[in-house]
Amino acid sequence: MTTYRISQLAERVGLRPTTLRFYEQVGLLPAQRSGSGYRLYGDDAVERLGFITAGKRLGLPLEEIRDLLDVWEDGVCTDVRRRLRPMLRERIARTERTAAELRAFTDRLRGALDEMDGPPPGRCAPGCGLPHGGQGPVPVTVEPRGPRPGERDAPPIACALGDDDRAERVRAWRRLLVRATDRRAIDRGLRITLPADLAGRVAGLAAAEQRCCAFFEFGLRLSAGDLQFDVRAPEDAAALLTEVFGAAG
Repeated sequence: MTTYRISQLAERVGLRPTTLRFYEQVGLLPAQRSGSGYRLYGDDAVERLGFITAGKRLGLPLEEIRDLLDVWEDGVCTDVRRRLRPMLRERIARTERTAAELRAFTDRLRGALDEMDGPPPGRCAPGCGLPHGGQGPVPVTVEPRGPRPGERDAPPIACALGDDDRAERVRAWRRLLVRATDRRAIDRGLRITLPADLAGRVAGLAAAEQRCCAFFEFGLRLSAGDLQFDVRAPEDAAALLTEVFGAAG
């Protein structure tokens, strides 16, 4: 049987060694030890990590993935599917709530655009050209995948993307955030003000980020013609937050 050290396994499956160490700490990835104390893994770890990664792509929190692994190890697919069905139904319900918020947000933008096609007023007053933005904010929240009430784990401070995909994701954020007109510190994160026309792109990128980095929390609000974009992270992820989204200034 092939054996891997942690760096070799990380390269084989496209994850970071820090992610594998976290999985070991929370009981998702057992490891043997060599006589010198090195972590050793077999081919079964590759299959196990494939199962974990598939669960994360469905947005499942680690607590639920752990429960599924207990069933998966018995090798009966019907049992795994029976346990998975209610988890997926719950994820669909949460995703539909977020989609409804995004649809309301899109309707607000379209309404503002439609009114701009009408005859312009004479003197420019507060909220000129921004009638919908002036009626109060429309919040959109991209919820974290965990922990939910009763779960034992917070989401791991780790990204499911490989190095190349992660670098491209950071570049995508920077292409958007270069248009920021204001950045300020908030509790556990940043509030970034952007032009309202970026709302759809920011919301889509935030949703993609949540699928691979569940520890980030996002909120979007359209108010007075600006997009207020909040991003928060646990204290342990402060360096990652700054790396991806920049610093207050």
